[in-house]
Amino acid sequence: MSDKRQRARVQGSWARQPEPRGPVRPHPEPTTAGTASWEISSQKPTRTFEFQPPSKPTRDVPPVRVIEKEGEYEISHGPSGVSRLLLVPGLLPPEEADWIFSKLLAELPWSQKTNYRQGEAYEEPRLTCWYGELPYTYSRSTMAANAQWPALLQRLREAVAKRSGCSFNSLLCNLYRDGRDSIGWHSDDEASLGRRPTIASLSLGDTRVFSLRKIPPPEEEADYTYVERIQVPLSHGTLLLMSGSTQDDWQHRVAKEYHDRGPRINLTFRSIHPEPEGHRAGTKLRFTLQ
Repeated sequence: MSDKRQRARVQGSWARQPEPRGPVRPHPEPTTAGTASWEISSQKPTRTFEFQPPSKPTRDVPPVRVIEKEGEYEISHGPSGVSRLLLVPGLLPPEEADWIFSKLLAELPWSQKTNYRQGEAYEEPRLTCWYGELPYTYSRSTMAANAQWPALLQRLREAVAKRSGCSFNSLLCNLYRDGRDSIGWHSDDEASLGRRPTIASLSLGDTRVFSLRKIPPPEEEADYTYVERIQVPLSHGTLLLMSGSTQDDWQHRVAKEYHDRGPRINLTFRSIHPEPEGHRAGTKLRFTLQ
């Protein structure tokens, strides 16, 4: 190969030469006569806002009232009547309360009750047992009559009656094993408990918060946002008495707590009566009065 051909090959003279590109066209300038279809107008539509007052008057959520000191409290005066609480911290001395708690925890026949809501069965998130000459029905499930009161429970019933001035013929025992056990919002207003029942609650073991909320009037359509609320920490050996219209005008609960809680026993003394004739067992009192 001659030197000339070698140089041409090296220089790429045999390669196809690229076609010359045309001149670069400048971006079209916008015209004043009209706007291209792809342009976005810089003018925003004008919006006007008119203040509309709320349809309902604004209200503040009332603060939660905390009751911790011994005494009798009138927590409301309607609509059904006066609702009362009696709080007695330390009804039982600490050493006696410790012994009673250990004995009841070990010896009572605790079991988990099955209830029914809208046809669906569910297990209560706590353990219970019942003492009384009559059966007790709530949440469409019945606890059988049990007249065999242990001597210790008889003594406690007498002590509670002496301090409260009320007599009781029945006892529902609740065991909250830890902070996950609870009882939801409810009222003890079954017809078998009679009108304006008095409930005495004796607490043993770890402290749990007992909450109450006022039942809203019919025009609120079951909205509990603005109702009065009360919290009562129930410590070891404390007695709480609910009387008057408390079961008519208030609900109560023991909520779940998401931190360490030891076991707590709650003894709820009450007086129970035969179920009203013509009504299913466990019927709420308000339905028997209609």
